[in-house]
Amino acid sequence: MYRRVIILSAVFVWIAAVCLGMGRLWSSDQTAGAPGRPPETWPQQSQIALDPAKFTLLILAHPKCPCTRATVEELSKLMANCKGRLNAYVLFAIPEGVSDDWYKSDLWSSAALIPGVKTIADRDATEATRFRAYTSGQVVLYNPQGQLAFHGGITQARGHIGDNAGRSAIESIVNTGNVETDQTVVFGCPLFNPESECRVPNHGNDSKPK
Repeated sequence: MYRRVIILSAVFVWIAAVCLGMGRLWSSDQTAGAPGRPPETWPQQSQIALDPAKFTLLILAHPKCPCTRATVEELSKLMANCKGRLNAYVLFAIPEGVSDDWYKSDLWSSAALIPGVKTIADRDATEATRFRAYTSGQVVLYNPQGQLAFHGGITQARGHIGDNAGRSAIESIVNTGNVETDQTVVFGCPLFNPESECRVPNHGNDSKPK
C-alpha cells in the first residue's frame, strides 16, 4: 500500500511538471515582441527604393532569430498569393564588428530563394532604426504613394507557421484594396537586445555580437 502511494505521488508530480513546462512553453510562444512604430510616410533617407507601381513590403529581421523562420515561410506564401503585385525586401540587421559572412544564415538563404524577394544586409541596423522596428519579423507595407498601409507580424505565434491575421490582411490590401486590419502584433526576438536568444551560440554557431 505504501509503495503504491509513493508511485502515485511520483506520477502526479511528473504530470504537474509536464503541465507546468507546457504552460511555460505556450506562454513564451504567445508572447508578442515590442511593436514597431514605422513612419506614416516612406522615409526619404531610406536606401531602399519605393516602388511607384506596386506595394513595397519590408521585413526587418535578425539573421539568427529562430522565430523568424516561420515569418520567412509565411512570406513565401504571401508572395505566391499576391501574384506579382508586391515588391518585397528582407533586411537583415547586421551588428557592428561581426565578420563579413556572419549574416549568411539559413534564414538569408531561405528568403533569397523566394521569387520576387530581395535580401539586403542592413549594416548597423540603419534601416531597422529608420523604420522604427524593434522585433525580428517586423513587417511594414507601403502603398505606391509612400503611405503606410500595414505594420506588424505575419505569424500567429513565435515560430508558428499557418494562417494568420497579418498575412491575410496584407493579401487583402494588396489584392483587393480592402483593409481588414492595418496592424497586428509581431512575434520574434528583440532586434537590439544582446541577451536575446537569437544571440545564443547554439542558434547561430557564432559568438554573441556586440
